[in-house]
Amino acid sequence: MAEIKTKATEVSVDDFIEAIDNPQRREDAKKVRALFERLTGEPAKMWGPTIIGFGSYHYKYDSGHEGVMCRMGFSPRKAELVLYVLTGAAGQEANLARLGRHRTGKVCLYIKKLSDVDEGVLEEMTANALAHMNEKYPEGA
Repeated sequence: MAEIKTKATEVSVDDFIEAIDNPQRREDAKKVRALFERLTGEPAKMWGPTIIGFGSYHYKYDSGHEGVMCRMGFSPRKAELVLYVLTGAAGQEANLARLGRHRTGKVCLYIKKLSDVDEGVLEEMTANALAHMNEKYPEGA
């Protein structure tokens, strides 16, 4: 079985955020970090080279593949913020309709800048996603 590449590292989250070239993306990353830390009660930690994660959980798929991943996380990429908050939690679709300018992937919410979305709706979505994760994976890793 292949080794999982995305795992917790000892890289400084502060240094990673301060190294972001785009000043808007850097400030948005600081705001998202503060939101996630407040909601999860967990300190930010780097997962792999680009994901800022909070907490952890152990997963195991029907295929037998298993691993440990951050419970919540985001990545301030060059083109946009990627928030790993799409868990299928109740009310997710309704919240996405109220959120503002964004696009989605399977588990990713893509935002160009925080000012494009309603931050209250984003906080509600994140809290709902965390509650869903805590219900599905009650034990940390």
